[in-house]
Amino acid sequence: MIVVAVTVAALLAVAVGLTLVRIIRGPSILDRAVATDVLLAVVVAAIATEAAYSRDATALPVLVVLAILGFVSSVSVARFAARRNDK
Repeated sequence: MIVVAVTVAALLAVAVGLTLVRIIRGPSILDRAVATDVLLAVVVAAIATEAAYSRDATALPVLVVLAILGFVSSVSVARFAARRNDK
């Protein structure tokens, strides 16, 4: 079980690193917004992995709030980009 936990942690760390590179070097605002949404998804996956590993369900409300926040922010950015392209 320790090997799986270390492997998952390493993969999540690589995902965070690559996402941060896209946030910093993103050629447009929409690329940065998508990368920020991916970063939030990776954080949710990390919290869910830790909750599954420790068999503790107290992190579930945090996961729900973060998922709703990610959805609302993605929709907001998409609406902003659509209005910006219309003008």
